[in-house]
Amino acid sequence: MGASYAMRYKYYLASTFCILMDEERIKKLVRELIVEIGEDPTREGLTKTPERVANAYKEIFSGYDSNSELSVQFSEDSEVVVVRDIQFYSMCEHHILPFFGKIQLAYTPNGRVFGISKLVRLVEKYSKRLQIQERMTKNIADELYSHGVKGVAVITEAEHLCMKMRGVKNNASVSSSAFRGIYERKEEKESIANIIRNPSKTFFAQNS
Repeated sequence: MGASYAMRYKYYLASTFCILMDEERIKKLVRELIVEIGEDPTREGLTKTPERVANAYKEIFSGYDSNSELSVQFSEDSEVVVVRDIQFYSMCEHHILPFFGKIQLAYTPNGRVFGISKLVRLVEKYSKRLQIQERMTKNIADELYSHGVKGVAVITEAEHLCMKMRGVKNNASVSSSAFRGIYERKEEKESIANIIRNPSKTFFAQNS
């Protein structure tokens, strides 16, 4: 693994901390917010809203206190492993509104492969927190690459409610990508991107 990626990942780990939410304080803050936007927190539909929000936040922001469990590996080699359409939901750190979509992930093992569910956990680790799409994509690629694989490719496509329901109110989707190791080379990058986006076409082309 390149020294720059190792240093970047170690720095990110050092800046990541476990969050133990104070549920009672969250309930109080949500109740105050309800009042400030001009609503009545004692109204039937809102009396339990602070509690519901506190419970939802424990799940929505659980990435701060999660483990991708990438240490679960198996002795097996493969030219490339591709996991497509990993669904994710995250929260934009600028407006605390959701952005969501799918992640395409590929890696070339170095004699060992990861449990497939652990790759989904890896996505959840970095999506279930306050994020921006570009950083989330890099976070996922950096941690996976830090486990000694030969190359990693991560492609994220998402819709952002901070852009759809406020501001410019546009239905545009956003794509971001991160390539590590052997996939940083132009030819390899183009090849893996083609495999990810066109699996059937690429397979038949290689075997025709």
